[in-house]
Amino acid sequence: MKKRVNVGKKILIANEEYALKNSQFLAKQKKLCLNMISSPGSGKTTILVRTISELKNKIKIGVIEGDIQTDIDAKRIKATKAPAVQIETGGSCHLSAAQVSGALNNLPVSDLDLIFIENVGNLICPTAFELGEWGKIAVLSVAEGDDKPAKYPAIFAKSKVLLINKIDLLSIGALVDFDIERVRADVRKLNKDIKILPVSAKTGQGMADWYDWLKEAVKIYKANN
Repeated sequence: MKKRVNVGKKILIANEEYALKNSQFLAKQKKLCLNMISSPGSGKTTILVRTISELKNKIKIGVIEGDIQTDIDAKRIKATKAPAVQIETGGSCHLSAAQVSGALNNLPVSDLDLIFIENVGNLICPTAFELGEWGKIAVLSVAEGDDKPAKYPAIFAKSKVLLINKIDLLSIGALVDFDIERVRADVRKLNKDIKILPVSAKTGQGMADWYDWLKEAVKIYKANN
């Protein structure tokens, strides 16, 4: 009699074991870790570059960069003088907890307050793989359309914060058709506790609210671990 093996289940179990180790390591070190997930082109890296630059005297930030190929985004992070480790997945649409574990060994974790994981650009795959992070941050740009929470509910249901990026484009009403109130309503149906912050990483609009949330999250995490 042949034994059936669910390969997908085995992969997730192995990933969860690494994720637990990462979570325990980060808790012991008292380092907040956030997993940033979005579609390609939403502006994750631009958000991180501006965040690091404007909080450099208040929060020490390191970044784990995930891309299918190239280190373009990691170079942008390093240009801010923040430490960054690049992971190239070689085709995989998400980072794994094992990859993050290796990256943590190459970051100066003891010198940091906050570690961002910038996941591979994808709204589906990264959502299914826990990495040991404290929380997920979803990024949705207005250029993507306001139907994404309805189409891809899992990431919005699991995230602590939704950053609605590129809101400066809303002033060009004829070119961008995006209903923020529809997004708010759809996301609240999925996650009543999520923090929704409209921002523009380009102009800086709304970013102060994001910084306030980060500073409070770092403070709370350190106090509770």
